[in-house]
Amino acid sequence: MRFNTFYALTAAVLVGLAAPAIHAAPGDRYVLVTHAADSDSWWNTIKNSIKQASEDFGVQVDYRNPPNGDLSDMARLLEQAAARNYSGVAFDIADYNVLQNAAAKVSAKGIPIVTINSGTEEESKKLKAIMHIGQPEYDAGKAAGEKAKAAGIKSFVCVNHYATNQASFQRCQGFADAIGADMRKSMIDSGMDPTVVASKVNAYLRNNPKTQAVLALGPNAAEPTIQVLEKMGLNGKIYFATFDLSPAIINGIKRGTVTFAIDQQPYLQGYMGIAALVIAHDQKTSDPAKILAVLKANPKFQARLKEYDLKPVYTATGVSSGPAFVTKDNVATVEKYAGQYR
Repeated sequence: MRFNTFYALTAAVLVGLAAPAIHAAPGDRYVLVTHAADSDSWWNTIKNSIKQASEDFGVQVDYRNPPNGDLSDMARLLEQAAARNYSGVAFDIADYNVLQNAAAKVSAKGIPIVTINSGTEEESKKLKAIMHIGQPEYDAGKAAGEKAKAAGIKSFVCVNHYATNQASFQRCQGFADAIGADMRKSMIDSGMDPTVVASKVNAYLRNNPKTQAVLALGPNAAEPTIQVLEKMGLNGKIYFATFDLSPAIINGIKRGTVTFAIDQQPYLQGYMGIAALVIAHDQKTSDPAKILAVLKANPKFQARLKEYDLKPVYTATGVSSGPAFVTKDNVATVEKYAGQYR
């Protein structure tokens, strides 16, 4: 009995050591700056995630974005974040060249930085960020393309709704390389207006009737494309893959219009981005391994992972949030939270 009690107490002590308390000061305030236009509803999941992170860690979190998606305006928002002396700043690397000078002003103030979503770990390091939390976009596109290649796909059209974001081209290029297609001849710049997207997809498919597959890069491209394919009678007849999730994409998977969706688990990007900044500020550390160790031991974080069935992949210097593939076989698992927490 004394033997069991000893080990029970030892385990309790170890758990206590593994999960140090995080003490947020009343004045601690953090900000997430993104490139997203107000019309881009995909970012609602990330907005929900930072709201829950603020509640779980007892801090204030602001969300800032350029209303029309202009990257120059995003850079100015980063400069404003530096001037306001936030306790930590998270942002996505929509375009390294446009954002690097503004990011330098944040790091020059000694403000911790975490990058999320767009960009690479290499770019994140150059910006002096603690870590990057996102999906390797080229790799995700290539993994999707390999699935298509296995199904016999040799040609496709990439519906690029956000051509000013380098991640868009990385997704298209990965898919093209996997199936052996020419990306430059296989991509249309559709913009975000759903009517324009539908018109351009319709025109491309009519002018290129032998196209075997469609790759959409998110709900802004996927949702109008779903309608086009169904109106053209191509429901289930053309291989259709898309990045990201929304209720309409979930329904498309269930109806057989969408072959699969590539889920980058954006909730992880927002929640973990803010959590990492809070821990870095509280623990006075920029060591990603130490920060992630504290976060992984946090019971509130673990509860969120379990609730939304999220699976981060931890790397030496950050977190890979995707790709995860959603098909008819597992769509029921994520359907409940699509567009909100998945």
